[in-house]
Amino acid sequence: MKNFLDTLDKTKIKYIAKGVLVGTLAGVVVSLFRLAIEKIGEMLPYIYHQLKIHPLWLIPWSLLMILLAVVVGYLIKSEPNIKGSGIPQVEGQLKDDITISWWSVLWKKFVGGILSVGMGLFLGREGPSIQLGASCAQGIATKMKASKSEEKILLSSGAAAGLAAAFNAPVAGLLFVVEEVHHNFSPLVWLTSFAAALMSNFVSLTFFGLQPVLHLGDIPSLPLKYYWLLILLGILLGVLGRFYQIILLALDKWYTFLPLPSYFRGILPFLLVIPVGLFFPHSLGGGNQIILALGQHSPTLIALLGLLGLRFAFSMISYGSGLPGGIFLPILTLGAVIGSLFANLAVTVFGLEPFFVKDFIVIAMAGYFAAIGKAPLTAIILVTEMVGSLVHLMPLGLTALVAYIVVDILGGDPIYESLLERLVKSKKTHLTGQRTTVEIPVLSGSKLDGTLVRDFEWPDHMLLALLHRGDREILPHGDTVMKIGDTLEILTDTTHASAIIRRIKEQM
Repeated sequence: MKNFLDTLDKTKIKYIAKGVLVGTLAGVVVSLFRLAIEKIGEMLPYIYHQLKIHPLWLIPWSLLMILLAVVVGYLIKSEPNIKGSGIPQVEGQLKDDITISWWSVLWKKFVGGILSVGMGLFLGREGPSIQLGASCAQGIATKMKASKSEEKILLSSGAAAGLAAAFNAPVAGLLFVVEEVHHNFSPLVWLTSFAAALMSNFVSLTFFGLQPVLHLGDIPSLPLKYYWLLILLGILLGVLGRFYQIILLALDKWYTFLPLPSYFRGILPFLLVIPVGLFFPHSLGGGNQIILALGQHSPTLIALLGLLGLRFAFSMISYGSGLPGGIFLPILTLGAVIGSLFANLAVTVFGLEPFFVKDFIVIAMAGYFAAIGKAPLTAIILVTEMVGSLVHLMPLGLTALVAYIVVDILGGDPIYESLLERLVKSKKTHLTGQRTTVEIPVLSGSKLDGTLVRDFEWPDHMLLALLHRGDREILPHGDTVMKIGDTLEILTDTTHASAIIRRIKEQM
């Protein structure tokens, strides 16, 4: 027994235990957040039905919506880091570009997100859930008096736990952290994040049951003879994804023409959602009910075009205002509508059998998200877990790859990185001078591969402290040869961390 205990990696066991703790807390917080949004959303169609019958009640309802917008506006004014999805803020924390007060963000994002997403605006719960999970993790790290590097690992695990609880997608939560946030594979990060995601998902399943979030029933396997249509769909999704990126990044400039302080811009979408609720009450919110409805029956082409225009325009108005809410679910909804529209056209023009329309709804969700977020692995696994079907990995992968390539050719960057760059430029970074470590992977094609440590031009204000090669830790010296798959652990301080990462990557 003693020999067995001696062989255990106690560091990994400790981090797994911390991940379970983070996942438990994040799972409870995000599940309550999700539950509140769903309960309010269930009442909205009935409320708007009554407003159509008794139109005089529109006056107090409009005043209530303005009041809620003002409340959320004051929350944003007091804590600007709750604006938007929260994912760029989490990435900024991990890169030491942003310093955040975890308790302030936690409760204000919770309240602001429920009011914004719950009242029917075209916003998603997943971005706020990721930030709520990260805030829970930061709170635990603060209470434990964790080091800066340990805090970052816990922050990553909290982000994974938040996404897992939001969509019952633990593997996608892990992949999101690896592919979208860190862009590299760190054993401690993935172990802690996976433990947190699994625990958070367990808590969420206790609240909401085992059925996948977007369960569409039985979905037939797409025959190989229709794979050429996937290439056309991927091209279309890539072009539309790049258009989405361009419009989303221009929204902040357009909103400056509104004669309101930036934190009160939410008044516009809070008022505009009223006519949407009156005429299209079942289209309110992030859109998961729309995806489920499309899986049951296909509207006419005119109806699908109208739905696509409405969802695109009002999701832009909602997110551009800076209200606490994400774009994950609205993107998936737009992808589902595009997929249904494409498939119905294919039925008419190319003779596609109608019962394969559901396949294209699922496939287009992943392709559209892969195009906009430029995170194809996360997109594929996220949609797979949300739908609960494993028969579409090949068509999902093909479409996501084509869409990714098209966006890359058109000059698109990952949307959350673009949002982070804009966020960092618009605010002053708090310089703390605290010691921190950053990890940089040696990738295929990198100039670091096969290079001696002494032959690389390292930036100032840093020390190459450790080199991870698989499960081995190597103390580097001048004659150490760096290889593909290595992870470099660099010691610096928070003031210089982001600049050092950029300098090294520019030379790679």
